[in-house]
Amino acid sequence: MESLIGFLGLAVLVVVYLRRWLLRRDIPQQQATTFKGELYSVGQATIARRTSAQAPKVSVVVMPGFMENFLYFTEHYADPAIELILITSADYHVPVLDYRPTVPAWSKTPAAAPGSIAYDAEVLNLALRNLVTTGNVRVHGHSRGGAVTLEAARQQPALFENTEVILEAPVLPQGKPYSPLPPTARWFLPFFLPMWQQQPISARNRALWGPLDNTRKRELIMGLPFNPRHCSTMDANLRDMAQWMDNTRCEIYQHVKRGAILVPGKDRILRSDAMRASAQQAENLQVIEIEGGSHFVIADHPDSIPPLTLG
Repeated sequence: MESLIGFLGLAVLVVVYLRRWLLRRDIPQQQATTFKGELYSVGQATIARRTSAQAPKVSVVVMPGFMENFLYFTEHYADPAIELILITSADYHVPVLDYRPTVPAWSKTPAAAPGSIAYDAEVLNLALRNLVTTGNVRVHGHSRGGAVTLEAARQQPALFENTEVILEAPVLPQGKPYSPLPPTARWFLPFFLPMWQQQPISARNRALWGPLDNTRKRELIMGLPFNPRHCSTMDANLRDMAQWMDNTRCEIYQHVKRGAILVPGKDRILRSDAMRASAQQAENLQVIEIEGGSHFVIADHPDSIPPLTLG
């Protein structure tokens, strides 16, 4: 019996230390492209601003969702008349070849914990304050990026007085995941991640993604499990999102003055009914329901995204 107890204790110890190693192990980058523009380092995050040959008519700041990179937005906002500013979440790979950021004088490491919505919201506000050069501004957040946008508005409401916000299939106050992940299941995330990386799209998760006939969408989804630099960041994101949704009240909507919330009818990442109920509390924002839409609106229903005013 003592030998059995000793063996079990050793096995538990091995599992615990293996988990710690998996949490801290570097995740290899899979997606990177040529980028013409400036790259700015802010703490563990990065801000990119695309270079254009013409004077911009509108500024768009984009905030990707959980496990995403900013390539999710670049095709939709390809017009050279757009000053496109792209945020990379803390401790995520920047999808840029020859990554050489500068540290500008206005760069300030956020006070919030890396991996939190509040951390990335501070980065977004630095971009709004220091990089936007037009008076016509949109902030577009997808999924977790929607929560980051709202949190940024709560942190610095003055920056959003004249800013349009687009919250696409967003994490919202009192929102709910489609399939809640119990803490015990989340504990095993470091063991699950290598299996997901082997087969990013499989029979087990196929329903999450919606239509996959769009080649670009498929490529972006294939890169999801490789976008964070460490599994510990995924864990921090998940814990923080759950706490943010539970603890944030709908009063946060008072800080955004115009824009829209896009609610997909067949979201299999977040619960559409909870998203809709929360969105209806946003008095200043239009609620756009997309019947049959998946979590990835910009890929499946790009015409549902309100058009930019370029004049």
